[in-house]
Amino acid sequence: MKSYLLGVWNMIDPVYYTFSRLRYVPDTSQHNTVFRVRLTRYKGAAITLSDGTSIQKNDILLKIHLHNVKMIKELNMITSDMKRAVFIYHAVKKSLPKLTEYLMLHPQYKDIKAIIGITSLYKGSTRLGFDIVSIQNKYYRMYKKITFLPINLVAGNKRYEDPAYLFMSKDKLNTKYSSVTHT
Repeated sequence: MKSYLLGVWNMIDPVYYTFSRLRYVPDTSQHNTVFRVRLTRYKGAAITLSDGTSIQKNDILLKIHLHNVKMIKELNMITSDMKRAVFIYHAVKKSLPKLTEYLMLHPQYKDIKAIIGITSLYKGSTRLGFDIVSIQNKYYRMYKKITFLPINLVAGNKRYEDPAYLFMSKDKLNTKYSSVTHT
């Protein structure tokens, strides 16, 4: 059943990619990044991140999406939940420098305040530098929980937390993961 669902998802993913305006984070090394991204305007409540960055309604953020089909294919070989979590942690950590490079070269770099993601797999994300922020709107939180259900079923996640926002300011991302400075 899982392989059937993954096959269907594999066929739908290119359509989703096209209509969601996502872009791949380019990587010339043999280790492709796990991120796809797009610009978005923040629509949630005002927040202040741990480094003092203030995110207000309509601020421009770079929204990150894990490339779920790619991740699930690789996770199918791993049976232990702990090993799966470690795999995801390291895949994201390995991809963050390329995401930083992508952001620094983005034509709207100066306007982008932070990166944002929404996930139910956020254990360990603070060690990567992310701030975890609860989704306050209960309807949106429920919507995200329902939309994450298929991926959690296909991925074999037996339990997962309510979805939450992950934020990292542009400055923190640059400090933590960049080997060059922006001009």
